[in-house]
Amino acid sequence: LRTRPLAYRVFCLGAFLQVLICLYSMRGVLLALLLIVAASGSASESYRVDFEVTLSKGKKGSFTVEVYPEWAPLGAERFKEIIEVGIWKAARFFRVVSGFMVQWGIPGKPSVAAEWREKKIRDDPVVKSNERGTITFATSGKDSRTTQVFINFVDNKNLDGMGFAPFGKVVSGMDTVDAIYAGHGETPDQGQIQSHGNGYLKKTFPRLSYINSATLFGSAPKEEV
Repeated sequence: LRTRPLAYRVFCLGAFLQVLICLYSMRGVLLALLLIVAASGSASESYRVDFEVTLSKGKKGSFTVEVYPEWAPLGAERFKEIIEVGIWKAARFFRVVSGFMVQWGIPGKPSVAAEWREKKIRDDPVVKSNERGTITFATSGKDSRTTQVFINFVDNKNLDGMGFAPFGKVVSGMDTVDAIYAGHGETPDQGQIQSHGNGYLKKTFPRLSYINSATLFGSAPKEEV
């Protein structure tokens, strides 16, 4: 048998070592990819939030929102963040327009409202139409969403073309949403709410319905959406 030249054998050994090094390096890449896939899967799972509310003096109710990240991933993520931090306790439903929508989301404490007012998120593309029962972030312009959301009382498909992207819908308790006090319409001043919080609303608009608690639950059962 003829022996390969030494230089050739050294070359082959070097190539083999390079292959081993590449494979070893790719372990980290593969692991990172697996983590990204796992995180993406978790982030795309729907979840539910149960709201307990006071509709009027001595009258309470509840409703449940199911969130679908595939509709609006940034909105779904912000909504979960808000619920986990708990800034909506005692928040008032300050804008209620019959035949249109109910809006809330400014924290009752002015210091908290000021902090979150600066935490803007980018817009999501509109994937789902603003149908009755869907929940959507309010905006004041491009990439301006913070903590204010609204639930559509009726089909408001005209909002789709204006960039309002629903991220979930009410799956139970829509009768409670319909019963939220609407007597003040759009009268409460958002600037005053931001500056003076619930003190302003309790004094000037004492009949407003408000949130007692908002509780996050894990992955929601699969439903037709």
